[in-house]
Amino acid sequence: MSKTSRKDQRLARLAALVGAHEVLRLRDAAQLLGVSEMTVRRDMTEGETALQCLGGYIISSQPQSSGSDYVLDREKDSHAAAKDLTCLAASQLIEAHDTVFIDCGTTTPYLAQRIPQNSHITVVCYSLNIAEILASRTDVRLIVLGGLYHPEAASFSGAEGIATLKQINLNKAFLSAGGFDEQHGVTCSHFHEVPIKQMVLQQAMKKYLVIDGSKHGKVRAACFASGEEFDAIISR
Repeated sequence: MSKTSRKDQRLARLAALVGAHEVLRLRDAAQLLGVSEMTVRRDMTEGETALQCLGGYIISSQPQSSGSDYVLDREKDSHAAAKDLTCLAASQLIEAHDTVFIDCGTTTPYLAQRIPQNSHITVVCYSLNIAEILASRTDVRLIVLGGLYHPEAASFSGAEGIATLKQINLNKAFLSAGGFDEQHGVTCSHFHEVPIKQMVLQQAMKKYLVIDGSKHGKVRAACFASGEEFDAIISR
C-alpha cells in the first residue's frame, strides 16, 4: 500500500472520529491511528481535509447547525462600524508586556486586529476567530484554552480551560456580551461561556466590558455578571 493511500485512509478515519465527537485530542487521535502526533499534523497539512488542529485538539472547520439564538456567522457583520470603534478605544488600554484575556464573539476580533504592533503581550483566548487572527503574530504570545468545541460560537469549554486560567495572572480582561441591562445584568447566549467569563473576572486586575451600542437594554439567556463588576464599560 502506498504512503499516499495510508495517509488518505488515516484522514478518512480521522474525519469520521471528529464527526462523531466534534472535537478530538491530538494525542488521542495519534494513538487511535497508530502514528505519531507529528504524522497526524503532517497528514492534515498535506492532505485535503476540512479538519484543523488548534491548542492540541482536532476540530472540523465546517460550520454546524445550532439551536441557539446566536450564531457567529449570522452576527459577525452586524454593527461592524460600532464594533470597530469600540475596539479601537479598548486597544488603547493595552500596554507593552501586558497579559490580556480577549473574549469570544463578533466584537472582540476587531480588538485582536487592533493590538499594537511590537507590544510583546500575551493573549489568552478560547475562540477560533481570535486565535486565527493572532496565530501569525510573532510579537504576541498566544495561549488558547482548549476543551469541547462549540461551532455555533467558535469557542471552547471545559475544566481544562478553567484550570489553565487559574494559573494565569491577567493584567486586563476584555469581555464581550450579548446584552447589558441595568436590572438583569450582563448576559450572553451560550451557557458554556459563563464559567470561563466568571473565572476571568476573578483573575483579572482590570475588567472591561466591550460591547457596541446595540447591546444596551438587551437580555440574553445566560447571566454571568453585573455591571458593577467591571472597571469600565467600553461602548460606541
